[in-house]
Amino acid sequence: MPKNFVSNQDESARLFKSSFLELFTHVHWSVPLIVYVPIVSYFLYKGIVDPMVAGGSIVGLFAFGLFVWTLTEYLLHRFVFHYEPKTDFGKRIHFLAHGVHHDYPNDSLRLVMPPVISVPLAMLFYGLFYVLLGASFLPPFFAGFLVGYLFYDMVHYATHHAPMTTTAVGLWVKKHHMRHHYQTNDQFYGVSTPLWDYVFGTMWPKKQSAATPQGKEA
Repeated sequence: MPKNFVSNQDESARLFKSSFLELFTHVHWSVPLIVYVPIVSYFLYKGIVDPMVAGGSIVGLFAFGLFVWTLTEYLLHRFVFHYEPKTDFGKRIHFLAHGVHHDYPNDSLRLVMPPVISVPLAMLFYGLFYVLLGASFLPPFFAGFLVGYLFYDMVHYATHHAPMTTTAVGLWVKKHHMRHHYQTNDQFYGVSTPLWDYVFGTMWPKKQSAATPQGKEA
């Protein structure tokens, strides 16, 4: 089994000479919750008080936002985070964005997305969805989209720093992500759900056995 990591310990690699810049690359797992739960609450409130959106529509739009997030998560992970640039500058950016996580997969302060990256991305998606959905339908949809993102961040942290062995589902989700890190990084892109790995064929065939990082057959 190839070694696809530099260190499996809870330790960090320094990314910037500037201590000020370095500060923004370390994020406690609770930070996304602190930043986005109030925003989710605000958008849900906007959807509820908008007379143009009925109660059933709020639930449907929220669920649709969750669903769209799962596809967004997969596409970003597969085609952006695992894009292989050719230039030195591109390789540097790729390492800062995602490569460092594969080299130090258990760095507990680099498992959730830093707000300096997630906030601009959220604003970009907000503008896109505003054009597609309009002002009335956007709030509950975007609330669901953000909840999907939060679920992704929390699940990602848990797969690296929680046992997740108390339930069969939790253990299966953990194994799914560990295969991405320790066996092949061009498959198993889904973190919060394996749905799109099945849809786009980035799951191993059932007939092919896969060993876990501990060497046991999954």
